[in-house]
Amino acid sequence: MIKPLIVSSACLALMLTACTKESPTEPAVSDNNNGTEQTHTLRIAAAANLSDVLPKIIAGYKADNNLPAQDIEVTYASSGKLYAQITSGAPYDIFLAANQEFPAKLVKEKLGNGASGNKTISQPFTYTKGQLAIYSVSHSLDGFTPAALNTLLTTGSNTKITLANPSLAPYGESAKSYLQAQNLYDTLTAQKRIIQAENIGQAFQYAHTGSVDYGFVAQSQLTAIKATPDQFYTLAPESYPPILQDGVVIGDASVATDFSNYLRTPAGQQYFSDAGYLAVD
Repeated sequence: MIKPLIVSSACLALMLTACTKESPTEPAVSDNNNGTEQTHTLRIAAAANLSDVLPKIIAGYKADNNLPAQDIEVTYASSGKLYAQITSGAPYDIFLAANQEFPAKLVKEKLGNGASGNKTISQPFTYTKGQLAIYSVSHSLDGFTPAALNTLLTTGSNTKITLANPSLAPYGESAKSYLQAQNLYDTLTAQKRIIQAENIGQAFQYAHTGSVDYGFVAQSQLTAIKATPDQFYTLAPESYPPILQDGVVIGDASVATDFSNYLRTPAGQQYFSDAGYLAVD
């Protein structure tokens, strides 16, 4: 009489345990309309030149997709420095570079080893095209023409020109190429008149504070501060290597893919155009 009672109790316990394990959990509460996850904090590694426009794009993305609670963190630095962080395992979901080289290297190397080594990575996508400009707060650039560049930049032995580190920053690389095409780079370097900044943000600060006479900066930086026409000259796009800016999605967070797609929509491209970039198809 006792044995059947013991067996029945064990079965009952097993049944209750099974029911507990198989009971569906409550779905996470979401207040968005497109099903994009909000529990994942989106971490973006962004080139320094995006520091003015990206916050506006993020605000637009949240508003257009009804995602007020979506957490988005952005780290701004030179593309080379961000690339090094990612290959060392930094937990970014999106890498928005200022050129095409670093995203392509990530894909080729498949992120190498470390914390990010097991993550998937998308194919690179071009999200905007940068413009290069010469900026000065101490010398007027009103009526400037390319033909006057040699005289402008070589006037006075103490004239200083800044550009971002060409080996780390694509804007610096394009600025160096521009000066080389004008047969100025070697001369200015030999005269120690080129002040190398770590990234385009620092190059802008050097020029904006008057620490140097001229600075090769991003047109977007000048648009952001509403620089007056006599303070800058926008270089012709064909006079330097194109500054095509590529990005990659790292990992499989759906919000990362969703945001990267938004960058290339008409709405996203309009933010870039308004900020002094050239739109891409």
